[in-house]
Amino acid sequence: MSDFLSTMAESSAVRARAAKASSGVEGLTSRASSARPVIPLQLPTAGFDLIAEAKLASPADGTFLTVGDPRGRVVELAHMFEGAGAIAVSVLTEPSKFDGHMDHLEAAAAGVRVPVLRKDFLVDPIQVVEARAAGASGVLLIARLTDSAVLVDMTDTALGFGMFVLVELFDEADLDRASAILDRGILIGVNTRDLTTLKVDPQRLAILAPLLPDHLPAVAESGVLSAQDAESAALLGYRLALVGTGLVTTEDPAETARAMIAAGRLAATMGSTS
Repeated sequence: MSDFLSTMAESSAVRARAAKASSGVEGLTSRASSARPVIPLQLPTAGFDLIAEAKLASPADGTFLTVGDPRGRVVELAHMFEGAGAIAVSVLTEPSKFDGHMDHLEAAAAGVRVPVLRKDFLVDPIQVVEARAAGASGVLLIARLTDSAVLVDMTDTALGFGMFVLVELFDEADLDRASAILDRGILIGVNTRDLTTLKVDPQRLAILAPLLPDHLPAVAESGVLSAQDAESAALLGYRLALVGTGLVTTEDPAETARAMIAAGRLAATMGSTS
């Protein structure tokens, strides 16, 4: 595990303990059970879709919002992405490097009619419960971040609430780590960012695509910055892309999202007929 990922895991573990201490497992579970209903992820049988990320900052690219209300900006972006046709909205809750907050997740989930995904460095099933209590309909889980048993527990916790799960891989070893949950109805994501240099290696999508399970929808993550990138991912067989920086750094995030979706769907159609 890289130094960056180890730091994120340690910070996340502290926040998981704080969540247990402040609300208790029973309290969070009760809130999760009575939260607004899960919004199912409506995956088409074929084509290409976008999980659009309301992103305020990243350690690789810096801060995207220098003035204004962070929570309000997240909600504004979520509305834009919903209107542009994104299948789901991703909201970061990691505070130290991504300027995220659980309040941003809760506000976005209350403000849109598409599923909202909690994106963070989750290391404990209680954080899945916490996400559901805030109204999230899905969670991102990083295969490399925990051992297989914890990954199984977090996945089963999410599926038990009816949430969708995006499991993130960086290499073939991560795919082996995730083998215990490949019989579940999950999404498999390939993150092209090198966790040591924080640079993107777009070739990783092509390298891992043939190794991914055919029965699970594949998601391209990081490095999808344009409609052309979305087209390339779709031609490789990815059915979705999780895009943050490529949207929030443009003058018109909604129009960029529409262009990515259109390009990806056209490429997917071409690929299915070739």
